[in-house]
Amino acid sequence: MKRRLIWIMAVTSGAAAANLYYNQPLLVIIAQNFQVSAREVGLIPMLTQIGYAVGMLLLVPLGDLLERRRLILTMSGVTTIALLATAISPNLIWLSIASLMTGIATISAQLIIPFAAQLVKPQERGKVVGIIMGGLLIGILLARTVSGFMGARFGWRAVYWLASGITIVLAVALSRTLPKSKPSLRASYTGLMVSLFTLLREQPVLREASALGAMCFGAFSAFWSTLAFLLAQPPYHYGSEVTGLFGLVGVVGATAAPVVGRIADRRSPRLAVGLAIAITAASFVVFWLFGYQIWGLIIGVILLDLGVQANQVSNQVRIYRLPPEAHSRLNALYITFYFIGGALGSVLGTLGWSHWHWNGVCGTAGVMLLTACVVYLRGVKSKAET
Repeated sequence: MKRRLIWIMAVTSGAAAANLYYNQPLLVIIAQNFQVSAREVGLIPMLTQIGYAVGMLLLVPLGDLLERRRLILTMSGVTTIALLATAISPNLIWLSIASLMTGIATISAQLIIPFAAQLVKPQERGKVVGIIMGGLLIGILLARTVSGFMGARFGWRAVYWLASGITIVLAVALSRTLPKSKPSLRASYTGLMVSLFTLLREQPVLREASALGAMCFGAFSAFWSTLAFLLAQPPYHYGSEVTGLFGLVGVVGATAAPVVGRIADRRSPRLAVGLAIAITAASFVVFWLFGYQIWGLIIGVILLDLGVQANQVSNQVRIYRLPPEAHSRLNALYITFYFIGGALGSVLGTLGWSHWHWNGVCGTAGVMLLTACVVYLRGVKSKAET
């Protein structure tokens, strides 16, 4: 793979993932626009992540069955339509449905990552996956910055008009640079779906990686789904613009992705996962103790994004050491559970805020991370990790 193609894949993955997170800094503005409560508007990020999990489970496995380039371009077109539907939403119900559809459609990143892993040499896989995952997480974090800035100045709908335009531009770039692929599997769609259960049953490393990813991402989502509410309260009194700026702070942690990928290539990726869980847990200790001080939030965000990014890259390196002919299906299963965890974290974090404010958010994340620790300590290693 040429470096130019790797970077186009990274940018496209970041832009696709960003579609899932534009709503988080905008929740206060959307709630005011539609005159609904924090609990009601908190369903928006949850539905987006549930939609993404559905898309991962039902559509991403097609990457092993169909030509990947065409599938990626098709889903980019559907994503554009879903983003436009979001931009014209007349009420919360329409917005909820459009958010669900955006989540289902915007799966290009999870088609690109196994595609890239298949195109490079095994000894370079962690590095390349790390670069693309770094682009993906930076896209997630910058999404919050862009949406917070635009939401404060032009309204929340302008964010989705811009996102649809970006998706179209990147689809054109991909059509000119992505190579065609050969399907690795010949089966019916029903057979493809049945094979997912077989993989889940036969691959203990996949089960462990999925559980660890889900719990860490759940904690991550609990924080980002409620940050706008924290910053709108005393002592901060900040709007969506400042909430979005915390995405820039998180980029510091996201830049570690290629480094984490190289560590996973050279050492045990499972060890890297354990360190990532510890860093993520440390971030919530900082949030709990110093969340009402701006420097505490900044340090916590850096640790949180570093920990979650390291967890994600290391887990994906682990599953890409499993049978290569099943990479799309393995990735689909992993990311499905990952975003189920994210959706759970979003809704529980919002509930925690509604009842106990910031202590409730930190407590929710703490329970999810404690679950991850238990799974990790009782976990397994593959032969490639011994």
